[in-house]
Amino acid sequence: MKEIQRILSYVRRCADDYNMIEDGDRICVGVSAGKDSLTLLIALAELRRFYTKKYTLCAATIDLGFEGADYSEIAELCHRLEIEYKVVETQIGKVVFDIRKENSPCSLCAKMRRGALHNAAKEMGCNKVALGHHFDDTVETFMLNLFYEGRIGCYSPVTYLSNTDLYLIRPMVYVPEKMVRYFANKAGLPVAESKCPADKNTERETMKQLLRQLEKDNKGLRHRIFGAIQKGRIDGFKEVGRLPND
Repeated sequence: MKEIQRILSYVRRCADDYNMIEDGDRICVGVSAGKDSLTLLIALAELRRFYTKKYTLCAATIDLGFEGADYSEIAELCHRLEIEYKVVETQIGKVVFDIRKENSPCSLCAKMRRGALHNAAKEMGCNKVALGHHFDDTVETFMLNLFYEGRIGCYSPVTYLSNTDLYLIRPMVYVPEKMVRYFANKAGLPVAESKCPADKNTERETMKQLLRQLEKDNKGLRHRIFGAIQKGRIDGFKEVGRLPND
C-alpha cells in the first residue's frame, strides 16, 4: 500500500537517526486503540521485513476499565501480523475519576498507564517500548510545556528508564498527523473511540486548536517549531537535515 510506504520512509529515517533499533531487540508497542498507535504497529510490522537490524514485536493495551471497550479487532489484527498481543485490565479510570476525582485527570492517568505498560513489556520479555507520538504531538508537547509550565522541554526520541531497564522509543516523531489520519482511514484500521470522559476536553486539545489557527496565518509554523526543537537539541533531539518528503 502506497500510504504505508510514505510513513515507513519517516519511521526508518527516525530509527536510523536515533539508533532506536538494534539486533535482537524485542519491542512492545503500546496500543491504545487510537490511530497513532495502530499506525505505529503496522509500520514496525512492515519495517521488520527489510530493516537491517532484526527485531521481534509484541503489543499491549492498557484497559482503563471504562465500560464498552472492545479490543477483539486489534487482537485479530495482531494475529494476522503474527504479533503477540496482551490486554492488561486495570481500574485506572475508576481511580482517577471516581476515587481521586481529579480536576486534571490526564497527568495521573498517563503516569499509571505508563507503569502498567512498562510492567507488561517486562512480562513479555521486551527491552524496548514503542510509543505512537508523531510530529504534531512533538510540537504540541513543546508548546504545552512553554505555555503551562514556563519551561523549554519536550519528550525525547529515545529515553532509558533505569528503574525498569527499558528503553522508550518514538519512531513516528517525523510523521505528520495528517498522514497518520489518512493512512488509518485508507487502511481501515480498527480505531476505537475513546471512552475517557475527559477526551477532547484537555489542555492538549486546546493547544492543538490554537496551533491550527496560528498555522492558517503563519504557514509552516509547526515545521519551524520542530526545527527549533532540533536546533536547540531539546531533550535529545538533533539536527538531521531535511526530513523525507519535505
